[in-house]
Amino acid sequence: MVSTVRWASGWLVGFCICMMFAGGLLAAQSQDESTPQQTNDRIQQLAALARTTNTDPPLGAGDLLHVDVFDVPELSRDARVTDSGVISFPLVPEPIPAAGLTTFQLEQKIEQVLSADGLVSHPQVSVFVKEQASQPVTIVGAVGHPTVMQIVRPTSLLEALASAGGVADDAGSMILITRAVPAEQHMEPVSTKTVNTEDPAPDAEAKTIKISMYELLNSGNSDYNIQVRGGDIISVPRAGVVYVLGFGVAQQGEYVLQARGDQITALKAVALAHGLTSFAKADDSVIMRTDPKTGKRVEIHVHLKKIQQHKVDDVPLLSNDILYVPDSKGRKALARGTEAAIGIGTSVAIYHVAY
Repeated sequence: MVSTVRWASGWLVGFCICMMFAGGLLAAQSQDESTPQQTNDRIQQLAALARTTNTDPPLGAGDLLHVDVFDVPELSRDARVTDSGVISFPLVPEPIPAAGLTTFQLEQKIEQVLSADGLVSHPQVSVFVKEQASQPVTIVGAVGHPTVMQIVRPTSLLEALASAGGVADDAGSMILITRAVPAEQHMEPVSTKTVNTEDPAPDAEAKTIKISMYELLNSGNSDYNIQVRGGDIISVPRAGVVYVLGFGVAQQGEYVLQARGDQITALKAVALAHGLTSFAKADDSVIMRTDPKTGKRVEIHVHLKKIQQHKVDDVPLLSNDILYVPDSKGRKALARGTEAAIGIGTSVAIYHVAY
């Protein structure tokens, strides 16, 4: 009886472990096969979680303000911040600096000026922003709808992407943020492990921050979800494509590269094309690549079976490569007709999203 109970307990534990393992595999598989809509849903969810409380952004050139002086209506007025960052005020001989201040700080500044000049004793000033124009963030590239948003509170990268409708089906694996900075200043990288900051020449006025799309959405590291600033240009480059052709694969087509930061290889491209057919001559496969320096097409022979058997290394693919996998009746080299095959066989691009 005891041995039976032990056997049943052992079987139950083993079954639970198997189920947990299978669940992990299913979760991983689900993540790898997420659709563009699921990716954008995740952007919206993470943006909502990262949303910060409202605070006053710094004022800047072009902002239209309403200044109200309590019990002194003749001094209350609208004022636009000039290109030099100041506002003019009635009876005040010198312009009042406004750029870089919050509305609360400007209120204090105006109160000090009115009191010091003897215009108002114990002034009470309120400043409201009627039109925000100084903190634009531009989102372009492979996004739902390119847009320009005004920063009215601390805003994260995910919130900016969400405001542009998320990413498009053919978005690449990197996000580029071009940020204007004074020439004498150096941008502090958010993290040397998570964000790649490219430093241009010392006299440059802009720097580019590169952020991995996959890490932004899946790492859980807030260092990736940086705060955007007025003047930032967020660009989501479109992914490159590879062409997988030949009757040696199950589904020929043009595949958008969504690599989650990994290198796309010949074997992964075959997986995108739903694998090899039973008649595939896998070891006679060819990668056709255009040399960017000479413009000439070169052929790289690929032994897919040997790669599957770990006898040779997998071959990295570049954007616009053509991987041709013949069948037992096909020809190894494309030579002529490759362009026609692409045009006829891939009238509709096939997108594979692996975020």
